Amino acid sequence: MDEKKLVQLAQRAKQNAYAPYSKYRVGAALVTEDGSVFTGCNIENTSYPVGICAERVAFSKAISEGHTKFRGIAVAGSTEEFAYPCGMCRQFMAEFAGDEFIVLCANDNDKYERLRLSELLPRGFDAKFQRDGD
Repeated sequence: MDEKKLVQLAQRAKQNAYAPYSKYRVGAALVTEDGSVFTGCNIENTSYPVGICAERVAFSKAISEGHTKFRGIAVAGSTEEFAYPCGMCRQFMAEFAGDEFIVLCANDNDKYERLRLSELLPRGFDAKFQRDGD
């Protein structure tokens, strides 16, 4: 996984963001286990809870195409501060990615911080239950 290229793809994805309320554009670029890349951007809504974050857009696109194993994601914000996934996105990632999943948190200057998901979500919710047929 070329981290700089992934950050650049996330930067490019944020250009498609729909952020008329916060004006904070976010892009994400997700790498699957087989090397495929899916991008996403944040999409706001006047009813705030209805909006969706860039990270979950990228994951949803990949999952809807049959991918469920991932290597890492780049998240690029639109300020000089690093863009960290929100708590909801961190938990969403934990459903499909292990503790060693890489999260590249970038700013609008192409600088980034490399973290493992376990550093961002040290005690994430993990439901231990049996599903029918599992």
